[in-house]
Amino acid sequence: MEQTWLTVDELAAVLKVSSKSIRRAYRRGEIPVDRFCRFVRFDLERVKEALQAKGHSSSLFTPQTTEGQRSATGGDGRRRAQRPSPRLGKTGASIARKPRRAK
Repeated sequence: MEQTWLTVDELAAVLKVSSKSIRRAYRRGEIPVDRFCRFVRFDLERVKEALQAKGHSSSLFTPQTTEGQRSATGGDGRRRAQRPSPRLGKTGASIARKPRRAK
């Protein structure tokens, strides 16, 4: 049986997920990866076996629950508390402890 070595982008296309998901999965150890120097390659059969063993079908990830979700709902970003303006306190040269010397 001949091994099929795939790159990150090729494996992402086969599994119909993003390449970012593939990178995240092999860094977490969810899918087996082979390294050749600085390159990473995947054996398609080993990846499929690993996904089936973990209970995934051909897809890498199942939708995550929203319980304990830290981001805002509806795609809106959470806004940080606004600073009072103008800034309170001294800044720059006015905070020097020693007075400037005269020229």
